[in-house]
Amino acid sequence: MIKHLFSDMDGTLLNPAGQVTAATAAALKAANLPLTLVSARAPMEMLATIEALKLTGPQIGFNGGLIFKAAPSGWTTISARTIPLPTARQLLLTLAEQVPALSISFYDQNRWYAPRQDEGIRFEARLTGQTPVIAPLTTLLAQPALQVFKIMLIAFDKQVMHQAQTVVKALALPNIKPQQSGAAYLEITSDEALKSRGIAYLMNQLNLTQAEVAGFGDGHNDLPMLNMMGLPVVMANAAPAVKAVAAYLTKSNAEDGVAYALQHCADLRPRRKEA
Repeated sequence: MIKHLFSDMDGTLLNPAGQVTAATAAALKAANLPLTLVSARAPMEMLATIEALKLTGPQIGFNGGLIFKAAPSGWTTISARTIPLPTARQLLLTLAEQVPALSISFYDQNRWYAPRQDEGIRFEARLTGQTPVIAPLTTLLAQPALQVFKIMLIAFDKQVMHQAQTVVKALALPNIKPQQSGAAYLEITSDEALKSRGIAYLMNQLNLTQAEVAGFGDGHNDLPMLNMMGLPVVMANAAPAVKAVAAYLTKSNAEDGVAYALQHCADLRPRRKEA
């Protein structure tokens, strides 16, 4: 019996404009099951969805780098995994020097930082509704007690993305995990920041078995999460490698695929409780 839902956000729960539709919100309310968001996003970028869906339980951000709970004053940290600061400095400064066309930014728990406004930063700002702190990298990285949860690299040019991947690989820095999140995004977190780690932590806390959880995803970084689910649900817009693990293949995120699965998947429908 499904007792808990886990869901990726971009490309899955959210439509292409980065919003929760009324149809998806209504289907989740009707399902009457606890939902944990499992996202590469920062908490501040997840807050609008948390509020729209009235979620009160623990949530997972930064690809598992942060487990947190929304609170009236913002959020409280349950568990955190960050990139060692010397590693983050070396990586960011090297990329800025060797791949100047790359859009570079990074996050601490509460803020988004970038050395300049560029196409990638403007695109991400439109998607998430956030505004980065803009300053030279050396200034941003000199902040006392800085904790880097995620480095985000954006390149809409495939050659620029390939250059970034080559630099990251050549540096061979320890304690980091690069993950592709769509063709234009390369996101780097602590190697201990895994969606699966956050889910395992919560399943243990909530005494949930694999057979009792269902998950929704579309990206390669969702595979560790989907492989833990008794019922892995994959979006129509997912890559073939992600679709291969699906127990149920639903419609795309542009077609309210999460809502469709909750309404039509035989393994979910009989287990729903009415609101």
